[in-house]
Amino acid sequence: MPGTLKPSEAPNLLGVQKARKRALFAILFLIACTLPFVRSVWDWQGPVQEWIENVGFSLVLLAIIGRCWASLYIGGRKVRELVTHGPFSIVRNPLYVFSFVGAIGMGAGSGSLTIATLFFVLSFVVFRQVVAREEAALRAIFGQDYIEYCRRVPRFLPKISLWNAPERLEIEPARVIRTLFDAAPFVLAMPLFELLGELQLRSILPVFLHLP
Repeated sequence: MPGTLKPSEAPNLLGVQKARKRALFAILFLIACTLPFVRSVWDWQGPVQEWIENVGFSLVLLAIIGRCWASLYIGGRKVRELVTHGPFSIVRNPLYVFSFVGAIGMGAGSGSLTIATLFFVLSFVVFRQVVAREEAALRAIFGQDYIEYCRRVPRFLPKISLWNAPERLEIEPARVIRTLFDAAPFVLAMPLFELLGELQLRSILPVFLHLP
């Protein structure tokens, strides 16, 4: 049973997307203001630092691929139809889940597990509110169908046994490309951490806090 709103009458969902972007910029601004003065306790080019950075890069790559994969199924369809197949068959918010993975990877790019954890906590706290508002809008659009979907499929923790996918999939390349560009902060974080590390080693930037 559909909800009380038609897809074309979903200003709340559009507002949620704007809120998501504002939240992302707020997180990035906070990071930009604090990270230049924080570094890990490990040797800059030591094995522990390198291992954490490599794990971070792998997670960022996974996040980018995962977000593009999810966008193949949802791109342009969010308010037109209830998408419940592909990655959306195992978790309701795969784009956000992969964003959490990317946030951990960004933090790990600093070589600090503490910063990686902080990045995840920040992104989860902020985006959890955005997700709640987005789900409320989708519930208004799709009604009982969406309620049943929420009962069956977890919000953030994928349940692989629920997987199902259509034989054919209509793809909007522009949506995938947009998702790829949205992942730019994940990619740019890695060279940024390298630059900050060099500036700290040269004592151009003061270090006020060392974290494991």
